Amino acid sequence: MPSLSRFSIRPVADTDLATITAIYGAAVREGTASFELEPPPLDEMVRRRVALAASGHPYLVAVSDADAVLGYAYAGPYRPRPAYRWTVEDSIYLAADARGLGVGRALLAALLDAATDAGYRQMIAVIGDSGNAASIALHRALGFHMVGTFEAVGWKHDRWLDSVLMQCALGNGAALPP
Repeated sequence: MPSLSRFSIRPVADTDLATITAIYGAAVREGTASFELEPPPLDEMVRRRVALAASGHPYLVAVSDADAVLGYAYAGPYRPRPAYRWTVEDSIYLAADARGLGVGRALLAALLDAATDAGYRQMIAVIGDSGNAASIALHRALGFHMVGTFEAVGWKHDRWLDSVLMQCALGNGAALPP
């Protein structure tokens, strides 16, 4: 099993997308972090990555010393209207055997830095399922604060799920104009 000293963070590469598709597919099928009901195929994951790259949004992977993808994170548009252009929403997913090893923390910390460097001012976490204590704790540990919870807004795995909203200021946040 990998340890904190045996992985690194780098920008996503085309060769990472098959593994990313598998990681996300498992999360969609088995978990509640994503409200998608069917895992998207590789060509859709490629399309999503191309769209993020074209708009200058950061997309990172954690890789083992053998270059195996352990997880990934990206910042995408929070909402499409122009006034939101300085705000991003984070997404982070880990391979099952990479959880609890500091990979998520390293990915999110690097993503916060990359989004700040790109000029974004706020990052929003929309965490599927208020029972996702690990994700809530991870975001809180890296400077996010609780904004609120939308109760019972998603139906998946034969139950209602909440969405937890958290927010983190990046760089100067709202202290200065962008």
